[in-house]
Amino acid sequence: MMGTSTGAGTPAKKRDLLSIAAIATELPGLLARAEELKRLRAAGQFPTPLRNRSVAMIFEKPSTRTRSSFEIGTQDLGGHAVYLSPSEMQLGRGETIADTARVLSRYYDAIVYRSFRWQDEAELARWASVPVINALDDREHPCQVVADLLTLRERWNRRFAGHRLAYIGDGDNVCNSLILGCAIVGIDFAAAIPEGFRPPPDILATAAPFAQRAGVATRIVLDPKEAVQGADAVYTDVWVSMGEEAETARRQVAFQGYSVTDSLLDLANPGAFAMHDLPAHRGLEITDAVMDGTRQAIWDQAENRLHAQKAILEFFVPPRPSSTS
Repeated sequence: MMGTSTGAGTPAKKRDLLSIAAIATELPGLLARAEELKRLRAAGQFPTPLRNRSVAMIFEKPSTRTRSSFEIGTQDLGGHAVYLSPSEMQLGRGETIADTARVLSRYYDAIVYRSFRWQDEAELARWASVPVINALDDREHPCQVVADLLTLRERWNRRFAGHRLAYIGDGDNVCNSLILGCAIVGIDFAAAIPEGFRPPPDILATAAPFAQRAGVATRIVLDPKEAVQGADAVYTDVWVSMGEEAETARRQVAFQGYSVTDSLLDLANPGAFAMHDLPAHRGLEITDAVMDGTRQAIWDQAENRLHAQKAILEFFVPPRPSSTS
């Protein structure tokens, strides 16, 4: 079992999960542990390493899967999760992120933060004395991609080597974390993204040494048909992320031809399946036929958010030291 303890009675240095790159070394073990926790839950067995631990969940954006998986995951592990809406906190009335971090660190053992801005995520982590876990920001969505990699691991018999993932659509936070995650575990990655919507150069630069060590490639192309050639899975995400609603019309024009359809899946390898982190805008980035068909792993992805979150919580939230007499 993974953990952050450095020895009996010696607390480990606080670690944060702001980027999936922060767990590059531990990622294979985390995926294996998530699979084990999934098996245990199905058997009705619930390890409780978070017993008497509390997790704060600050969500600036709406959430279905992330909030539910963290709340239930914390409960499964024996802990207690508290949902905090900024509109109901002093943070929403002008209290600084630094002051909020200082106070919450006195109450809670970890903070899960879904924010509009990566800078705010980093600021909270800077001032918090407890672990901060990125539940999505405008730069990355690491917890989602841990679940995605768990899904691929299951589908590909625990082997990433020799497989390729195609991504179709916006170079957004999910795409950024996928680029990094695939490079870390050794999955060839090809993304079809229109000009003007591509991932930041520093994300590609961060992924490059991981990909080189794993002997895989990370490619960004324009044509979805080119991206899916040789792919074993085809991933897509919404064209308009939360906070970008004013760009809806422009983005829908820019992404015409970037839908995941049955005909696009036909160009991938035999047995290839579609993936989507949800929520989906059916008829835009993905069709009803693909969403409701047999060539998809979308609902497995959604379920795996719970098991991935449990592995993340178990790793980042250290157990309370045993009392001695």
